[in-house]
Amino acid sequence: MNFPFYIAKRYLFSSGSSNAINIITGIAAAGVIIGAMSLFIVLSGFAGLKDFSLQFSTFFDPDLTLFPGKGKSIELTAEKKEALVAMEDIAVFSEVVEERVYLEYDNKRKMAYIKGVGANYDQIIETDKILIEGEWLTGNDYQVVVGERIRAELGMWTGNAYAKLLSMYVPKPGKGISRDLSKSFRKETGVHIGTYSVNEELNKKYVFSTVGLARKLLGLEKEEVTNIEIKLVPDADEAVVIKKLKGIFGDQIEIKNRTQLNDTLYKMLNTENLVSYLVITLIAVIALFNVAGAIIMMIIDKKGNIKTLFNMGATLGDIRNIFLMQGALMTVLGTLLGLFLGFVLIVLQQQFGFLMITPTMQYPTRITGMSFLIVFFTITIIGTIAALLASSRINPKLVA
Repeated sequence: MNFPFYIAKRYLFSSGSSNAINIITGIAAAGVIIGAMSLFIVLSGFAGLKDFSLQFSTFFDPDLTLFPGKGKSIELTAEKKEALVAMEDIAVFSEVVEERVYLEYDNKRKMAYIKGVGANYDQIIETDKILIEGEWLTGNDYQVVVGERIRAELGMWTGNAYAKLLSMYVPKPGKGISRDLSKSFRKETGVHIGTYSVNEELNKKYVFSTVGLARKLLGLEKEEVTNIEIKLVPDADEAVVIKKLKGIFGDQIEIKNRTQLNDTLYKMLNTENLVSYLVITLIAVIALFNVAGAIIMMIIDKKGNIKTLFNMGATLGDIRNIFLMQGALMTVLGTLLGLFLGFVLIVLQQQFGFLMITPTMQYPTRITGMSFLIVFFTITIIGTIAALLASSRINPKLVA
């Protein structure tokens, strides 16, 4: 067995000559355990929070969205449709016509966006998971599905949908606004047949309709769309699909995947995760330098033993390694115990929901292998550095 390791193990698991040494060592070990446990809990909490925040995009946003590269619309000809249908990596695609509109319902008014979608749109997003009232579009050009906030602000109710229609207005192209609204705005009406709920922002943004109604309201040609949304087959190579789409449309389009559509949200969550990691790591650094203090006190306590070992032929390097390994062992074992306790607490939270966001929703958590690795290497590296600094205090004067 390695000589410094053997002595370090004996020192770690044996009591010091005074109660103060034992207390300091216990505090240092507790600091390692609490630091590892806290960091693991924070990382698991943010992994769960990220999943919770992004879960809506998994069933609301398509795999790929095509936007106009120039202008406000894309020309989707019959030839281009056939080319999209022929692509094996595309499971389904939908024409989309989207524009800002002015809503009026029962003398209440609001700005929102109309989003005209194809009949197969429910194959691209999971409409059954966002629908909270009524039904989804059935293909009738005069049906609409509105967001929960829009319904609340306009006082809409599917029970009297046919008694009161939703009016939608968009300005006609041209200069100036006439006193005659019929000359300044295009108008279409729709029957409110359903309500969706995704999140606060989207619930007040969209009125879904058929692509035919949206085209009619905006005065677009039959081949004009503002977006094309695509669902890929499982295991499709996104890069290959994008390359083929560029070959079909050329510079006419700009392509974004689901991550790019939620770029701001991803950046915000990643930044919050990083800041929290750095804050907890800073706290852990302070706690782990108790390891250095404990090693220094142990060096003082074992001064007589150190001189004996030196006189028996141990080098200063060997003696330094003894206390370096003692600190490293304390850190590794404390980290493993902290990870175990953190894992148990996260499992208990998942099972029993001790921490709740609302009375019916527990705080989300997710255990990942990456969290274990990040915590283990972060804590052990900091603890080993602390032990290295402490063991460097051993010099020729100490053994003289």
